Formats: sequence, C-alpha cells, structure tokens
Amino acid sequence: MCLSRCTLLTGLTVHCQVGQGRAPHPELGGWGKSACNITQFVCVSPSLSNFPTGFPEETLMISVEFTNLSSIGPDALQKLPKLQELHLSSNQLRSIPGSLFRDLPALRVLDLTNNLLEDLPPEIINSYSPLQHLVLNGNRLAALEPAWFQTLGQLEWLDVSNNRLQALPPNCFQNLSSLKSLDLSNNHLDRLAPELLAGLPSLERLNLEGNRLHSIVEHTFDLVPHLSYLFLQHNNLSSLSGQLFWELGQLRHLDLSNNSLTSLAPCFSEQNLTLDLDLSGNPWACDCAMLSFVQWVTGHSVGLYASQYTLCGTPKNLKGQTVAAATKDKLTASCSAAPAERPSPCSLPRGQAS
Repeated sequence: MCLSRCTLLTGLTVHCQVGQGRAPHPELGGWGKSACNITQFVCVSPSLSNFPTGFPEETLMISVEFTNLSSIGPDALQKLPKLQELHLSSNQLRSIPGSLFRDLPALRVLDLTNNLLEDLPPEIINSYSPLQHLVLNGNRLAALEPAWFQTLGQLEWLDVSNNRLQALPPNCFQNLSSLKSLDLSNNHLDRLAPELLAGLPSLERLNLEGNRLHSIVEHTFDLVPHLSYLFLQHNNLSSLSGQLFWELGQLRHLDLSNNSLTSLAPCFSEQNLTLDLDLSGNPWACDCAMLSFVQWVTGHSVGLYASQYTLCGTPKNLKGQTVAAATKDKLTASCSAAPAERPSPCSLPRGQAS
C-alpha cells in the first residue's frame, strides 16, 4: 500500500490510502490514471463542506471525517458495488437521504458517529443488507424506529450510545438475530420494556451504563441467555430482583457500580464458572445478608473489582468502611449468634422468590 496526496479543484488536500483501483486526477478533481491505484479514500479536512464525488467502482472504503459537511446528496454513493466501509463520523450531518445507501450491496460498516442527526429515514436500509457494524454514537436521536433494523439480519454490532433516547419500543431489535453487541449507554432511559431484548439470541455484550434506570423487570434478561458482559453502572438502581440474572449461564462480567443499591441477593446460574463483579460506589447495608453474600462470593469463582471503593452506607458505626473489612471482622461474630435468616431467593424454587 502507498499514500498519495491529491489536490481537488476546491483546493482541498486529500489523503488517500491506496491499493487497487484509480487515483483522483489532481487537476480535474475526477479519477484518472496514476502510478498508485486507489481502493481506500480518506479525507480529514475542517474546510470541506461538499461531499467528494467520482469514486471509482473498485472503491472499498470511504472515510470523510472531521469536516464541515452538513448534507449529502441522494446520489453521492451510486455505482459503488464493492464498497465495504463508509465512515462519516465527526461531521455536521443533520439528515441522511433515504436513498443514499440503496446501491451499496457490499457495505459491511457504516459509521455516523458524532453528527447532528435527530432522525433517520425509515427506508435507510430498504432491502436485504450484509451490514455488520452500525454506529450512531453521539447524535441527537430521541427515539429508535424498529423499521430501521428490519433488513439487518447480519448486523453484529449496534452502537446508539450518547444520544437522547428516553424510551425504546418493545421488540425494537427483534430482527437482529446475529447481533452480538448492543450499546445503549449514556442516554436518558428510565425503564426497559420487558420485550426489548426479544429476537437477540446471539447477544453477548449489553451496555446500559449512564442512563436513568431505577428498576429492571425480573425476566428482562431471560431472552439473551448468551450474554457475557452486562454494564449497568451509573444508573439509579435501588434494588434488583433475585432472579434477574438466573438465565445468564454465560455471564462473565457484571458492573453494578455507582447506583443506589443497599443490598444484593441475586441468583446466578450454576453454569457461571467465573464471574467478575463491580459493586463499588453503592451505599451498601453491611448486615447479615451482606455477610452471606460475601461468603457466597468467597466460596465461588467470583472476583470483586474496586473492593476499596465498595463501602458500607449503613449501619452508622460501619459507614465508610469497606464491605470486605466489615464482613470479615465485625459482622461474623454478631451474625453467627443471630437467629436464622429467611431462605435466600436462590434456595427457593424458581417463581417463588420475591
């Protein structure tokens, strides 16, 4: 591969990563013969306000990022049958023409990160698509439409983080049977519809960090049994159902840090051979129930992250102490002499736990 510098008629300097194909003619602003043939076009220029044209049919990747581009014509990407990656991040795009991607049968990656998009056309992908990565991070989307995802059966990565989402419709992702990673972090979600994750049998990673969730319906995660990484930190969670994670037999990492949790007695599948937990930044009640939970952690292959920041919120005499220290020293003796606690939800038949 080699790198050519091509100056268009606009005076814009364009950096082109080149391989097979043709390079832009430096005088005509089009595509002519050159010592280096191009298949990858990369443009990073704050002064660019018009989308480049004249890409050769052999083009595999187009990257137009960090520009002043606010719109793209509906025919800007026609006759590019081999285009696999389109990167349009960090521009000023406010809208996308509905027909922009209609003639891109090989497109695998679409990155629209950090634009000003408030909506997408319902026909954005209006036929079967091999798209695998769709990144909408850092826009102004207030809602998601199920129609956007109806033809994306091969999609593996969906990132809609850092938007303005307040609610998501049930079955929004029901056609994304290949999806492995879903990032909904840093939005304004205060609840999840129980059917939200329906149709995602392959999901392995779910990020809900930085929302406003105050509770999660008990069977929400039953629909994604292959989930391995679950991020729930920086929400408003004050309690969790004991059976919430029961079906997650492949869960490897669970982040519950920086919520309002005071107690935790979740049931984890016996299939969980290893599990990493982050419980820091919560006002834990350091009582006999917490001692039982810590003893369960110690007896299984469970790792606790940031244990120095996992502190007691109550009782008053233990406030500010680490949970590890409190359960090791002060609670062991008093709890061993206390009356037997009610059975743990995990010891009850499924469906009877409260």
